Amino acid sequence: MNFFPALLTIMLTLFALIVCGFICRKTKVIDTPASKALSRLILAVGQPMLVISALSRAEYSRENLTIAWQVTLIGFSVHALLALLSYFICKTLKKDFDEAKIFEFSLVFANAGFIGFPVLDAIFGSGIGSFMGAFYTISFHLFLWTWGILIFGRKREDIKLTPKKIFLNFGTVPCAIGLVLYLCKGIPGFAIPDFADKFFGYLAGLCTPISVLVTGALLATISLKEMLKTPKLYLHSAIKLILYPLFFCVLAKLLGLPDNYVLLVTALTGVPSAATVSMLAEVYDIKPGFASQTVGLTSVLSVATLPLVMLFANWIITL
Repeated sequence: MNFFPALLTIMLTLFALIVCGFICRKTKVIDTPASKALSRLILAVGQPMLVISALSRAEYSRENLTIAWQVTLIGFSVHALLALLSYFICKTLKKDFDEAKIFEFSLVFANAGFIGFPVLDAIFGSGIGSFMGAFYTISFHLFLWTWGILIFGRKREDIKLTPKKIFLNFGTVPCAIGLVLYLCKGIPGFAIPDFADKFFGYLAGLCTPISVLVTGALLATISLKEMLKTPKLYLHSAIKLILYPLFFCVLAKLLGLPDNYVLLVTALTGVPSAATVSMLAEVYDIKPGFASQTVGLTSVLSVATLPLVMLFANWIITL
């Protein structure tokens, strides 16, 4: 599959956005209040609308419905295994307690939406990649607002996961709305109004540029020299960007999954840590600097690592 030029273009574009966010913070175009406000905007508006837009725009057919439930099942399996692996990896590491939360959280949650969608479109073609990504991210959002909140809530009285929050949060509600809209497309004569489609699409479009700009802006608040001298960040990046995608690539191949699913899990476990990590860390005041370092370094290094792991995956599927 000759997707490498398109993939490299996407990765370089995202890197340029990080640099832009960095410059905006240094020149005070984005200050601390603005950064926090933008983070809340993406978490409360942009990210939910991205889910709704992706699911509601997915093409409905019997064949696509089969792909949809298969990808959803794969997504839940991958996130469950990521949560288990990351928990035990972090148990073996001696770190500051809050840093351990960030380390674990950012190992589990990859940027499957903001960066994953354009990456999948580069690999499978525009629309096809986003279609699969939309159903994969159902598990991402459900795990993020349950298991992710449990990670951040350890020894924090102000961060609690209640039964209400399990079912009513920024992940479950948009996933439910998006799935209903998608399934309704199977009803003869049903069509989502154009104004609603554009409304969802415009707000979803905020996610990638703003989230990556915020990541770059957060990087500007820390010492890059210190970041580049911190061994644990390289350990985190090695696990996140190399070990995990190679592990899931080989596992998917051994399980006999179709080639497109092998590429899917490799790509979505090989993208950088989710920008949501740094945004939630800033909102909850849990080592936002360290969070931005993990997201920033994985974002920068993934420009080189993701094409390489996808080259490996491309080789694996030929065996």
